[in-house]
Amino acid sequence: MLHEMKLHPAPFASIKSGEKTVEMRLYDEKRAKIRVGDEIKFTCTVTAETLRCKVSGFCRYADFADLYRHHDKISIGYAENETADPEDMAAYYSREDIAKYGVVAIVIEVIK
Repeated sequence: MLHEMKLHPAPFASIKSGEKTVEMRLYDEKRAKIRVGDEIKFTCTVTAETLRCKVSGFCRYADFADLYRHHDKISIGYAENETADPEDMAAYYSREDIAKYGVVAIVIEVIK
């Protein structure tokens, strides 16, 4: 199955380069349909460039703090000189939605 998601330029570039291998999202109705072996087409919100990835893993967590404990900062999109802080995800998701749905780490591999 093919899923479609939008990404800001920085995480898009990080996935394209192979550094970011985990996409973090709410485990809402849309993400509940994703299975290992599926594909995701990411579209950059600024350039409209697309990138296809294969889902190679899928891990559910209660919240982003738990997810951050189980994945290294490079794989989730931080640079080596940055501090990985689960509170950064508050820019994208409300505490209420995180509590309601939980979160997911979607492990991806770029399809060349």
